[in-house]
Amino acid sequence: MSIARVRSYAFSGIEAVPVDVQVQISSGIPAFLVVGLADKAVAEARERVRAALTSMGLSLPPKRVLINLAPADLLKEGSHFDLPIALAVLAAMDVLPIEDVAEHAAIGELSLDGTLNPVAGVLPAAIAASAEELGLICPAAQGGEAAWAGPIPILAPPDLLALVNHMRGTQTLPRPEPPTATDPFTGPDLADVRGMETAKRALEIAAAGGHNLLLIGPPGAGKSMLAARLPGLLPDLTPREALEVSMIHSVAGMLDGGRLVMRPPFREPHHSASQAALTGGGQRARPGEVSLAHRGVLFLDELPEFPRQALEALRQPMESGRTTVARAAAHITYPARFQMIAAMNPCRCGHLGEAARECSKAPRCGEDYQTRISGPLLDRIDLTVAVTPVAPAELSRAAPGETTATVAARVAQARDLQRERAGPDTNAEADPSTFNVHPDARTLAEQAAEKLRLSPRGFTRALRVARSIADLANTPQIARVHVAEALAYRHRMPGRSL
Repeated sequence: MSIARVRSYAFSGIEAVPVDVQVQISSGIPAFLVVGLADKAVAEARERVRAALTSMGLSLPPKRVLINLAPADLLKEGSHFDLPIALAVLAAMDVLPIEDVAEHAAIGELSLDGTLNPVAGVLPAAIAASAEELGLICPAAQGGEAAWAGPIPILAPPDLLALVNHMRGTQTLPRPEPPTATDPFTGPDLADVRGMETAKRALEIAAAGGHNLLLIGPPGAGKSMLAARLPGLLPDLTPREALEVSMIHSVAGMLDGGRLVMRPPFREPHHSASQAALTGGGQRARPGEVSLAHRGVLFLDELPEFPRQALEALRQPMESGRTTVARAAAHITYPARFQMIAAMNPCRCGHLGEAARECSKAPRCGEDYQTRISGPLLDRIDLTVAVTPVAPAELSRAAPGETTATVAARVAQARDLQRERAGPDTNAEADPSTFNVHPDARTLAEQAAEKLRLSPRGFTRALRVARSIADLANTPQIARVHVAEALAYRHRMPGRSL
């Protein structure tokens, strides 16, 4: 009887949970069994491993082969257990040295010919292996992704045969290198936007402080055009943020070429997206759009057209910066610190307030349309701006405005000021009690909050916006003018009061 062990990992959110793949080959009726709370994809690994060994000219011994995935009470999901199972079987058959195999963790899916296919979660697995002082074996296409975990031994073979030859000393696999960083942002330029000075100002403030923004206007006014230019105003992610975002994308199987995500992500789901698609879930509790937009932007166009249940599910992540997928067997938490930019028409036809074009149901149609968005969700939006169409004469004759690079430089300077205050990375997360507020400005904020009946959350968010406005002006103290501008962005929606 022989026993071999190989380390692998299951995933709970972006956390890699160690799993010990144990193989025992003993006498008895020939069988190939997998135990340890494995799902169907893991159970099917038996046939893929058998076929991969056959392609190498090997066959399982006519004995009882038992594979245990420990801990046995942890659900094992996914095809990435193929490679560790195959390695443990080969070690138990004395094809590979048990000591060499035990020095590595493994993750990868096998084809029937022994080729290793990419899998999700290589970056978190590599970081977990580094913490355990183990090397990592992964598919060749993801060797560069694993190399970001640091100076750990990494083997990235194209197929199972190459890995066997390397461990037996007849072939050498080079250590993969981290791929080059992603290219700089090359999106649309803000200079292409003519007019709409108030909306562009609100966009700059939102970028400077990481604030949520709602754009309201008729069809074709330029709401989506403005939102598409926000990513260019945001600074690059810090190394810590880039690693955090890249781990989420790795678990989702969306890390392009193994390159770290250095720019804030921009996600724009269609309004038919379900609650699970937005906040995470599904059969394997995959991260949703709010997590894929972590440290970036979640753009929701046609906001009232999203399912009511899906929109209400955004309220908790917008406050806490994380989302939890609750299951009967486990609770999986993903980071979700995103900046929401939303756009909507004032009514279903989009022409509320235009006497020549509005429908016969106005203004009731606008009230009914806007009530699809709940008050608590609106209260979490820091800036609300009415986008009015630019007249054709102004559109064709107006000079280009400031470029994205010019505005982005001011935003970067404001972000630097926020980090120097030794608080959160953005004002949207800061504690207003730490702000330096002029007494006149504080009095104005308190009086306006009372008159406008702002909630404590609304009052707090108004002060945070004022802090961002002051940072853009490079002013250490929040002045009365900064508070006045911040309060202007919390105006009542037509037919609604915040």
